[in-house]
Amino acid sequence: MESERKTVLVTGASRGIGSEIAARFAREGCRVVLNYHLHEREAKELAEKLEAGRPAIPGGWVLPVRADVSDFSQVREMFALARERFGPVDVLVNNAGVAQQKLFTDLTPQEWERMFAVDVNGVFHCCQLALKDMIRRHRGKIVNVSSMWGQVGASCEVHYSAAKAAVIGLTRALAKEVGPSGIQVNCVAPGVIGTEMNGALSEDTLRELREETPLGRIGAARDIADAVFFLSGKESDFITGQVLGVNGGFVI
Repeated sequence: MESERKTVLVTGASRGIGSEIAARFAREGCRVVLNYHLHEREAKELAEKLEAGRPAIPGGWVLPVRADVSDFSQVREMFALARERFGPVDVLVNNAGVAQQKLFTDLTPQEWERMFAVDVNGVFHCCQLALKDMIRRHRGKIVNVSSMWGQVGASCEVHYSAAKAAVIGLTRALAKEVGPSGIQVNCVAPGVIGTEMNGALSEDTLRELREETPLGRIGAARDIADAVFFLSGKESDFITGQVLGVNGGFVI
C-alpha cells in the first residue's frame, strides 16, 4: 500500500479475522476505524494495543465505533464520526457477519432475515455511505468478505451460503458500476479459518477438514488479512470485481 496515510474502516473488527485485518493496516501506518457491535471490551483493548508505541497525531490512529451494520442509521453515524476524526474513508473492508449451522427445514423466518440483515444489508449500508466520498474523490477501495460457501454452498448452512453468495453478486455488479469512477470493489472468500467462529468444531472434524484441504492445514486469520491488504493497495489497481479464494485449495 502507498506510504501516504490512509483511513481504513473495518467492520466486525473486535475479534477473529476482523481484528487481524485491522492490525495489518495499523502496522502499515494507516488510521483505522475499528467497528464493533457487541464486544466493546475486546474492541477497546485492541484499539489501545494498536495505538501503543506510535507517534502522537491529531485524532489518534485508531477509532473504535459501536454500530450494528444492519441498522442504516447506526452506520450513517459511524461514517460521520469517522469523517469527523480522520476524514473520508479510503478503504472499506466489509467483514462483519454472523453464521449459523441449522437444517433448512428448521430455520425460522427471523433467523433467515437476521442472516441477510447483517451479512448482506450491512455490506449495502457501508458501501453506499463510503461511496459518497469515494465517487466525489474519484478513488477508493472496497473489499467484501464472503466465504467459500458463498461460491459452492454448504449443507445445513443454506441461509449463510445464500447470504455470502449475495455478497459475491453485489461485489461483481458494484465493481462494474463504480469502475468508471476509479474505484475497485473486490471480494475475499475464506475457507476454514481457525477463529472463534469455528471453535465449536470437534478435533475429529478439524482433522477431516485438514485432510480435505490440499495444503493440509486450517487457515489463519492472517491469511485473510494479507489477502485483504493486497486488494486494498496500489498493487491491485487493475483488479476489480474479482473473488479471491483463500481456502488452501478446498474449493478450486
